[in-house]
Amino acid sequence: MLPLHTSLRGLRCFCVAAECLSFKETAKKLFLTPSAVSHQIKQLEENLQQTLFIRQTRSISLTETGARFYEQIEPLMQQLTTTVNEFSHIDQMLEVSISMPEFFASELFVPQLVGWSTQYPNINLKLETVKTRSEQQTHTDLSIVLSGNRPQTDHNFDLFPLTYVPACNKALYKQIAAKGYAALTDTPLILHQARPHAWHQWADNIGFDDFEPKQIIQLDSMFSVARAAEQGIGVALVPLPISQAWFDSGNLIQLFPPALTSHDRYFLIHHGKEQPKKEVKLLIDWVVKRFTYSNDI
Repeated sequence: MLPLHTSLRGLRCFCVAAECLSFKETAKKLFLTPSAVSHQIKQLEENLQQTLFIRQTRSISLTETGARFYEQIEPLMQQLTTTVNEFSHIDQMLEVSISMPEFFASELFVPQLVGWSTQYPNINLKLETVKTRSEQQTHTDLSIVLSGNRPQTDHNFDLFPLTYVPACNKALYKQIAAKGYAALTDTPLILHQARPHAWHQWADNIGFDDFEPKQIIQLDSMFSVARAAEQGIGVALVPLPISQAWFDSGNLIQLFPPALTSHDRYFLIHHGKEQPKKEVKLLIDWVVKRFTYSNDI
């Protein structure tokens, strides 16, 4: 217990004054008047029955007792401030922001959000989606990006690679599956415009030398690619494992077993130069736990 009448405000005034060696500067830092600071310290000296400062006309200095008292009390005041701050922030809402490709958000991230609010009720989550790699955001705390190379950042986490498989809906599958690879020469082929040569790469990968597609349809989002295949417009190169739910539901069927192995991988990036804040670290751990896996079907 503090001695009777020894106030925390007086101790705080003393510590600041011991650092500034000026009641006037102490008053500015604590938003008090110089007379209020002087009164607090005088009261503290009376309670301790010790002189802490040598007062001169235009300056002050610590007495030997004052210097020893400062060495003892300052660490305790710092610890008290830290403890109070920690407890005062327990119920405050925090915010963490993350950006990611639209398809990743719709197929993987958002479905996994069930339970986030229960687990972290005091963290507001801000999600931004990007359509192309050139739109990658850097003003968010975190980003999930698709890249052929590991990002040149201090804090990044490798999530998983992509492979691309030929897929179509059930009705089209029944019509063309028996034709084998020849079906691809008279059926519209769908792909993402960011990978315009993907079908030819897939054909080269399986040794399909006479590959001459009848028609190729390029769309500007992977969701549009998957949706077009689901609607029976043609056969699409669809990425796994990110599209696994489309196959599990039966909306898409893999037409042929061979897959195109891509150099593309998803990475989680922390944009801050310093170590992430507590709430950001919680989201990093949450993402890594849920989305670090292989690309096996």
